[in-house]
Amino acid sequence: MIGQQGIIDAYLCLLHLTAGILVESLFNAFATAAFFKFVVFSIFEMRYLLAIWKASRLMTSGEGWEAMRRELSVLYSRFYGILLGGILIMYEFHKFLRPLLLLLHSFWIPQIVTNVIRDSRKPLHPHYILGMTVTRLAILLYVFGCPQNFMRIEPDRSWCICLGIFMAVQALVLLLQHYLGSRWFIPRQILPEKYSYYRRFDQNGNHATDCAICMTAIDLTQRSNNCMVTPCDHFFHSAVCKDGWT
Repeated sequence: MIGQQGIIDAYLCLLHLTAGILVESLFNAFATAAFFKFVVFSIFEMRYLLAIWKASRLMTSGEGWEAMRRELSVLYSRFYGILLGGILIMYEFHKFLRPLLLLLHSFWIPQIVTNVIRDSRKPLHPHYILGMTVTRLAILLYVFGCPQNFMRIEPDRSWCICLGIFMAVQALVLLLQHYLGSRWFIPRQILPEKYSYYRRFDQNGNHATDCAICMTAIDLTQRSNNCMVTPCDHFFHSAVCKDGWT
């Protein structure tokens, strides 16, 4: 998702440079915008992409610097290879520019799929989701929706509506994943079995009644929501200790 947004910013950088060359009177304005887009994708987004790669990568003790450098080179090669390949595809299939732009702005879909696979809990802040959706739509809605745009492109209101609905659906799914859970739209019958820490337990059994974290006594006669049980039948307070339990 971050890589795809970085590619979009790289294309916007090239687009601003091209527009500045074609319209000499506005060269300074377009060159400034291109410079800031270059800083965004080449420094901030690439560093963020690298941080995500390091966080999701499984480190092993036997790996050396050569293996890490090789994997980093593969990561950068993929990014810039896709960037250059996308330019060639847009040049060859410029008649299908609008479907390609729809495909390019499906950057929320990889995050949605990742959330489902990993069962992530609140991976993105709602302000980030809404902010990125609105700002990514602004340029395209101006170019293809404004009848007096400086690029003199004939407005296409129906395509702008389709783009807005497409982006809004992606953002809505991400927001629902944030509030309802990453797998809220997946039927329970096909989900893998998941252990419940609030499972029923035998109060008359010989279980330990001390909290495994704070070592205080637990009243098993209370509601089950106040007590959580591990797979090895250890008890701990859900309201007091679960935030500090790792």
